[in-house]
Amino acid sequence: MLKIRTKPPSLRFLFSHPAHLIACGFGSGLSPFAPGTAGTLFAWATFPLMRPWLSDFELLALLLACFVAGVFAAQRTGADLGVVDHGSIVWDEIVPFWLVLVFCPPGWLWQGAAFLWFRFFDITKPQPARYFDEKVKNGFGVMADDVVAGAYTLLVLALMRFVLP
Repeated sequence: MLKIRTKPPSLRFLFSHPAHLIACGFGSGLSPFAPGTAGTLFAWATFPLMRPWLSDFELLALLLACFVAGVFAAQRTGADLGVVDHGSIVWDEIVPFWLVLVFCPPGWLWQGAAFLWFRFFDITKPQPARYFDEKVKNGFGVMADDVVAGAYTLLVLALMRFVLP
């Protein structure tokens, strides 16, 4: 399900249904240039607003709820746009990158590395991300391939932390 590069939907579309607002990352997916990157940047910018208020358990529970909501929001928005994984659907970047940030070592350098690795894995889609992208043509597939990108990112960060002093 490579994201189709089409014109971003309008603000009217964004606010026409709550699923659109969520799936399009509260407007970050309307970026005419690299909406997936814009969505990931939105996740990075908003994570510090959530983190201080929630315990680890509460944050993970919230992210699970956001994932489930994302499955439904992506399904509805993709259907309304006529493209299962339209480029403006970026909730699938946001939620997994929030998860990466939960487990990322502290500091801007680590978070910057996490951002770059996440974008790399999201774009290249190594297996099993490619399976979800190509074979699971629904909201779950849209969300799942980015969760795999997040898992690969966390693996690389763990290896970097092990190797680097």
